[in-house]
Amino acid sequence: MRTVSIAIAILAAVSTSAPGAIEKKLIEFGWDEPGTEFMREHIEEMETSPFDGCVFHLDYKTADGATGNFLWECWGKKAFSYEELKPAVDDLKATKFRRLTENFLRFNTTPADRNWFEDFSPIVNNAKLAARVAREGGVKGILFDIEQYNSPLWQFSWCQKKAGREVTWEEMAKRVTECGEQFVQALQAEYPDIVVFLTFGYSLPWAESGGGERPLKDCPYGLLAPFLDGMLAKAGPQIAFVDGYELSYTYTDPARFAQARETMVKGVLSIVADAEKYQKTFRVSFGIWMDADWRNRGWSTDDFSKNVWPPEVLEKCIAEALRQSDGYVWIYGETPRWWTPEGGSAKVPEAYRNALIRAKRAANGAP
Repeated sequence: MRTVSIAIAILAAVSTSAPGAIEKKLIEFGWDEPGTEFMREHIEEMETSPFDGCVFHLDYKTADGATGNFLWECWGKKAFSYEELKPAVDDLKATKFRRLTENFLRFNTTPADRNWFEDFSPIVNNAKLAARVAREGGVKGILFDIEQYNSPLWQFSWCQKKAGREVTWEEMAKRVTECGEQFVQALQAEYPDIVVFLTFGYSLPWAESGGGERPLKDCPYGLLAPFLDGMLAKAGPQIAFVDGYELSYTYTDPARFAQARETMVKGVLSIVADAEKYQKTFRVSFGIWMDADWRNRGWSTDDFSKNVWPPEVLEKCIAEALRQSDGYVWIYGETPRWWTPEGGSAKVPEAYRNALIRAKRAANGAP
């Protein structure tokens, strides 16, 4: 039986008041997101990348033998069984992770096909199973993707209509907080020292509220704050939350990362129910979208001036993001593929690969 995992020990060594002299690591998350079977079959090749870990998904077999994707069904009416997910556990156990050790099982808020006052137990069940898969599979935790892909479940006005009756903000926020409590209790019941990596933390509703000036009930992601309040209230001493701060996706000025850190450390406190516990439990991270705006600009693999980041600019931004983080920076991409079923990468110029390697070395004080 493990006590505190290496990841938590590292994260716990610092508070959100300073970046700290800890090893900084890169996480990959994008449209080349692997499943557990892919990881088992391609781990040696994946470990030649500049990354220390990745976000992955979990497939399962449906009753008719088709393949289903857990992450698109976990926040809904279906309560999964361990037997359905066990093949993924077996894949993870059979995967020989050496370098790629900072891995996170993705957990979406989809399909979001019920209102907050309906039975929340299937989601609690699925959260507990996700944590069990992560623990038994030897990965660091879950990537909690809070984006409203199917329904605006964090938007009070929509949720009010979905409830089918007159509901005040106070009543709705109280219920959402209770759900947050149940959610985190399910996670840590299976995995006490789990790392919960959020694509957005309090920083998103704080930004939407204009720094706390606009009421949360009027913000598209306003209900995320009371949900996080619930998670924080019931969080045990070993769990760690990471604010992935997707808001930094297109930061091309390295100075903005220090400003964003200040937001996560101090700015958001005006909308946090327990500021003291927040500062002990939440960690600072950043997301960078490598091929940002590719639908309009394209993603050039030869004329880098056409991209949002030429390699040298990307390198400086990633290095500074890593310095300002409490351990993790995640690199998102849609067009580039760091690993493919055919073997090798696709649309990843060597200049960009080297930019990531140099940025990580610089952030960690290596020559």
